[in-house]
Amino acid sequence: MAREADGAGERTAAGEQTAAGAGVHIGRVTESALSIGDHSTVTYVNHRHAAVTDPAQEQLLAAVRELRADLARRVRADETDALDAELARTEGEVTTAGAATPGRLARLREALGLAGAITGGLESGVAVAQSVAGLLGS
Repeated sequence: MAREADGAGERTAAGEQTAAGAGVHIGRVTESALSIGDHSTVTYVNHRHAAVTDPAQEQLLAAVRELRADLARRVRADETDALDAELARTEGEVTTAGAATPGRLARLREALGLAGAITGGLESGVAVAQSVAGLLGS
């Protein structure tokens, strides 16, 4: 909406008078997203990460990162792509929530099983499998 200023305030395109100094005032905003105006978009990103305090989760995170690095040096295959995607989701969950949930660990174990022929000979693959088994109690 177009506005035109005059000494007593502003006049909108429709001729409505607004008070001088009237408008929107936003004091302080934290952990929020705002959008003002037509066709505007909002993206909210929280860059805070939970601290990983459980030694078993720290061990899992280190093993996941090592296996991802090892997989990146190998020839890509459908099994390794699926495993890498699950490893990335696990890494993300541990770094943002502080721990991987049992459901995430079960999916990671399944992905490890499907890529077993490729990861079975990798020390990092064995380390991830052992970490998952320990966290799931199996």
